[in-house]
Amino acid sequence: MKKILIIEDEEAMRQGLDDLLRSSGYESKALDLSKYLPQPQNIASIIDDIVAVQADLILLDINLAGLDGELILKTLRSRSEVPVIMVTSSGMEMDEVLSMSYGADDYITKPYNPQILLLRIAAVLKRFEGTNGPIKFHNLRVDLNKGVIESDQKRILLTKNEMIIFGHLLSHRGEIVTRDDLMTDLWNNHEYINDNALTVNVSRLRGKFKTLGMGETIETRKGLGYILS
Repeated sequence: MKKILIIEDEEAMRQGLDDLLRSSGYESKALDLSKYLPQPQNIASIIDDIVAVQADLILLDINLAGLDGELILKTLRSRSEVPVIMVTSSGMEMDEVLSMSYGADDYITKPYNPQILLLRIAAVLKRFEGTNGPIKFHNLRVDLNKGVIESDQKRILLTKNEMIIFGHLLSHRGEIVTRDDLMTDLWNNHEYINDNALTVNVSRLRGKFKTLGMGETIETRKGLGYILS
């Protein structure tokens, strides 16, 4: 049974999440935030307690009363690679950007549909099953768990869609991957994008590789699809 740690300061929300997770077959545990307040935030103590839980995934609210969710995430990443889904405020795009840049594996905005949250949890857990950490691709280091590709000089972050697309191309390296294949993979990961959005995502992914000096990495085979060299 997968264990999920809830870091949420609203009691009703915390209890609702606990009930949802337990009824869906997960082991649920909530971090007692009262012990860190009203004293100044003791990040080291918080991180020690989080790591001690040994959770398979963490649901972390970005806006915690008296605490800094982003700082907790950023500090946690120096100790652990446990998957984290950040819960952000509706419409706060900067929260989402910062969450991903600090190492979140996904995010969901309040108010959220419980079934959508469960789908995102399942997708993140599935993505981490059997993973072995960073791999080498040409002269780059690739960590799809973190959505990071880096050279000796530069480091780029991938969006969730870009991670899925590149991961699919990487697992079929040297083979032609059709657009339908990519759309299916995105759909299976609960990312509902249309054909035009796929084109935009592939274009952005190419642009990021170009900044690393590898602009020809993803080749288009007209009428067939894409191939990763």
